[in-house]
Amino acid sequence: MEMELTDRKKKILEAIIRTYMETGEPVGSRTVSKFTDLNLSSATIRNEMADLEEMGYILQPHTSAGRIPSDKAYRMYVDEILTTKDKEVSEMQNIMLKREDKIDLLLKQVAKLLAQNTNYTSMVTKPRYEHRRIKFIQLSRTGEDQILVLIVTQNNHVINKFISTGQDIAENDLAQLNFLLNTALNGLDVTEISIALAQKIRGQAGEYEELATSIIDTIASSMTDDDSEIYTSGATNILKYPELTDKDKMEGLLSTFEEKQMLTAWANDVGPDEKQEHAIQVYIGEESPIESMKDCSVVTATYQIEEGVYGKIGIVGPKRMDYEKVVGTLENCMKQLDDIFKKNDKALPDKSKK
Repeated sequence: MEMELTDRKKKILEAIIRTYMETGEPVGSRTVSKFTDLNLSSATIRNEMADLEEMGYILQPHTSAGRIPSDKAYRMYVDEILTTKDKEVSEMQNIMLKREDKIDLLLKQVAKLLAQNTNYTSMVTKPRYEHRRIKFIQLSRTGEDQILVLIVTQNNHVINKFISTGQDIAENDLAQLNFLLNTALNGLDVTEISIALAQKIRGQAGEYEELATSIIDTIASSMTDDDSEIYTSGATNILKYPELTDKDKMEGLLSTFEEKQMLTAWANDVGPDEKQEHAIQVYIGEESPIESMKDCSVVTATYQIEEGVYGKIGIVGPKRMDYEKVVGTLENCMKQLDDIFKKNDKALPDKSKK
């Protein structure tokens, strides 16, 4: 009669796998007893390990008293991880897509209302992530020579990238590569992926060294991509102010709002002072952070969705703008956004409590 892989055996097996992954050394019963919550004696654990060895999940290398996981053990472990992660990703994507759609719509409305209420031009950026730590990575085949690299950050931001494998790769090998990448990269910020770490991963990838290199490069580039999006409204309000209707000035300003390259640099530059609550700042003439707006005044504020997730709002007008009205409007806008984002956070499930 075939033995059953009970919950107790699974926990002991997981302890062996995790310990071996960390140390690279065969694992004994005394070590396992420190890593499980079963409160079992070493003798009981030895009996369970003997069963696991008979079932083909662990091996005894040479004459060592310790055991190491077999391919069968890794297969079971990876399959369980992928099943759990598949479910988490599906749930997370549904939540975050709905949330991002709502935020995009909200920020577009904010830009429009600010332009209407002030009679100036408004700029509102999508939120950016100050830090992007890797929560987990998932590799999935989408064709004979193509895989999907799915990256989830600690902020629950989901990034999808397709890459060519350059070769056919078996599901089992892909699962092991996925396991290797998660073990090495989970919890790291993209800036912490060093050359030495990348070389170590490539070395452990064996025949899939080139594919591992491609995946690491994809992860690094996708997490540093400049994905700023900026919503503008009321650009034609500039025409209401004679001092800004000079042909060259007007063309420069309108081009800035249409093409947005210069606005991207402004959006990405969030200094320490701007990370304080609301951080309303006024730039007059030459103080402007945007070259084409040196004949204007720019009033900016920073909104925060959560720790490390910032966005910027700007109002552009003539130097004779109604500063009191603009600052008051922005302060009121910030307070309303605070209320909205706090409500959104409460609506999201807290997965850390599972």
